[in-house]
Amino acid sequence: MFSRLFRGGRGQGEGGRGRGQGNKPGSGPGGNCVCPKCGFKTPHVAGQRCTDIACPKCGTHMVKE
Repeated sequence: MFSRLFRGGRGQGEGGRGRGQGNKPGSGPGGNCVCPKCGFKTPHVAGQRCTDIACPKCGTHMVKE
């Protein structure tokens, strides 16, 4: 057990994807970016995080729907 702890035996999830790489809500290329303040929606662009986009109406950072 001692050797397993120091050889990377922990933290790997199903299929060897590692920690935090599961199917999270809002992950993936589709969907919309939504402003949490005013509700403005725009289609999500693959490769660009919604949190990096400012709402064109009120300037608040968008979130993934």
